[in-house]
Amino acid sequence: MADAARVMNDKLQFTAPLKKEYEAILTPPLVAFIADLAHHFSGRRETLLKKRVERQRRIDAGEMPDFLPETKGIREAEWKVAPIPEPLLDRRVEITGPAERKMIINALNCGAKVFMADFEDSLSPTWESVMDGQVNLRDYANGTISYTSPEGKAYKLNDTIATLIVRPRGWHLDEKHIQINGKPVAGALVDFGIYFFTNAKTLLARDLGPYFYLPKLESAEEAQLWADIFAFAEKTLHLPKGTIKATVLIETIVAAFEMDEILYALKDYCVGLNCGRWDYIFSFIKKFSKREDFVLPDRAQVTMTTHFLRSYSLLLIKTCHRRGAFAMGGMSAYIPVKGDEATNEKAFAMVRADKEREAGDGHDGTWVAHPGLVPVAMEVFNRKMPGKNQLDRPLGDAPFTAKDLLAIPPGTITEAGVRNNISVSVQYLANWLSGNGCVPIFNLMEDAATAEIARSQLWQWIHHAKGVLADGRKVTLELYETWLAEELTKIHAQFGKALPYDRAAALLTTLVATTDFTEFLTLPGYRQLN
Repeated sequence: MADAARVMNDKLQFTAPLKKEYEAILTPPLVAFIADLAHHFSGRRETLLKKRVERQRRIDAGEMPDFLPETKGIREAEWKVAPIPEPLLDRRVEITGPAERKMIINALNCGAKVFMADFEDSLSPTWESVMDGQVNLRDYANGTISYTSPEGKAYKLNDTIATLIVRPRGWHLDEKHIQINGKPVAGALVDFGIYFFTNAKTLLARDLGPYFYLPKLESAEEAQLWADIFAFAEKTLHLPKGTIKATVLIETIVAAFEMDEILYALKDYCVGLNCGRWDYIFSFIKKFSKREDFVLPDRAQVTMTTHFLRSYSLLLIKTCHRRGAFAMGGMSAYIPVKGDEATNEKAFAMVRADKEREAGDGHDGTWVAHPGLVPVAMEVFNRKMPGKNQLDRPLGDAPFTAKDLLAIPPGTITEAGVRNNISVSVQYLANWLSGNGCVPIFNLMEDAATAEIARSQLWQWIHHAKGVLADGRKVTLELYETWLAEELTKIHAQFGKALPYDRAAALLTTLVATTDFTEFLTLPGYRQLN
C-alpha cells in the first residue's frame, strides 16, 4: 500500500491509501487527465453552484420557476438530438444499483435491457466503494469480471447481458480524497474521468460505448458544462465527437422548465431524459422549503398520478419525442419479500399499474430496483410497446404550464407517515454512514433520494404552521423527539447496535432542527465518512 498522501503529479494529491488494485487504475496518464479536467472545469462548476444559491435566494424571496423567455427560440425551433447507437435503442426495463462487484454481475444477468452502475444515490461514497467500483467496471469492460462468495458460490456473466450505463455523482459532491492545489476535486469529474479514460476504447472495440446517466442538473448551463467536458474528453483520447452518450435525469423542479434547453445543450450526446421521480419530489420540497403553501402530505400519498407529477411525466415524454430522444420512466422502489406471496402480489399489482401508466403514456422504458421486478415490468412493456421504443408515437397537443408543474397535491399528514419518515431516515443514515447506500426498509429499496424525501418532510412539517396531523396535532420538534426515541428503541430491538443508529439519529435531529434547510443530507454525512 502506498503512502496515504502520495503525490501522483505536481498538482494532484491523494489523501487516502492506494491499494495495488487502485494503482493499476490510477496510472500517470489517467491522473494527468483528472488533473486536466479539474483545471479546465472546476471554476465553471463552482460558478454554477453559486448560481444555484442565488436562484434559491430568489425563490425564497417569492420568485416562481417558469419557462425562460430568453430561450423561447430553442423551444419553438425544430431540431433533434444526434442518432442513438444500437446498444441503447431498446431500454424497456432498466435496473439500477451501486457499482458493487456481485451487484454488477447479477444486474447484467437479470434480464433487464440496461443496468445503471451507480456512484451517486445508491452508493455511499467511501474511498473504498468509489475505487472498488472503478476496478469492477474496468473488469466489466474487459469482459473479465467474476466473483466468488465467502461460501464458495461463483458468479460470472451470461452470454447475453444488459447494456451498462454509469451514473457519476452530482455537481454538488466533492471527492475529498483527491485534491488539486489543496482543494477537493468534484466527485463527478473523478467518477466520469476514471471510467471514461480507462474503458472508452475497450468498450468501443466491443461495439459498446462510454454511456452515462447525469444526475441532479438544475439548468441548461449545467448541461452545457457536461457537453464541454465530453468534447474535451473525446479530444483527449482522439475519439469522434458524439462518441459519449448520456441520459439526463430530470430530478429537480427547476430543470423541468428547461428540458428542451438541456437536450439542446447536449444534442450531440444526449439520447434521452429520465423521470427521476424521488429526487424530483425532494427537490420540490427543498426549493420551496421557505413556502408555507408548499407543504406536502405523507410521502406515500405523493404518487405519480398526482397532477404535478403526471404533468411533469407527460411533458417529459412530449419534449423528448419531439427531439428524437427517449423518455424514460421512473423507479419502482418495491422489492419482493421472500416467502410472503400475499405481500408480493400486492406490490406486483402496484408496480404493474405504474408501468401500465408509463407505457400507455408513451415512455420508452422504465426503472426497477430489484431483479424480481424485471419480469413484471418487462411483461407490461412487451405488451404495450412491441417495438424497441415509442419515438414514432404521436405527440399530444395539450400545453403544460407552470401552474401544472407547481400544483400542490392533496392529502394528509399522519402519525404513521411521520413515524415512517423517522424510522426510514435513521435506518438509511446508519447504513449510509457504514458504507451502504442502497438499503431495503419496510419492503422498499431506499436510497439517498427517498431518504431525502423522508428527512425533508420532517423538516417541512416541523417548521411550517401547516405541518398538522390529520387528528389536529401540530408536528413539533418535541413531538419528533418523542417519536424518534420510540422508533430508535424499536430499531435497536430489531437490529441491535451493529450499525451507528444513535449517530444517525443525532445527524437526523441536526438536519430537522436547524432553522435553515440543509440542501443535501449527504453533505454533512460525507464529512463523517472515511
